[in-house]
Amino acid sequence: MPGSLYIVSAPSGAGKTSLVNKLIQLDSHIVVSVSSTTRAIRPGEEDGVNYHFLSTEAFEQKIADGDFLEHANVFD
Repeated sequence: MPGSLYIVSAPSGAGKTSLVNKLIQLDSHIVVSVSSTTRAIRPGEEDGVNYHFLSTEAFEQKIADGDFLEHANVFD
């Protein structure tokens, strides 16, 4: 089924998550992609909902297997 892709981009703390959560409440057709990360899960986060939390080894294997459209080192 064809659809539209919207990207919400802004600096940290600008309210991206609040905006997206409100849009999801208003329209049940809106879905959000779930990114992968190697950082530790934080209190209140759920694997597969907020992020896919992966070990460094699993993340690197996904890169090698071509599983990601894009990837980057954000904080070294």
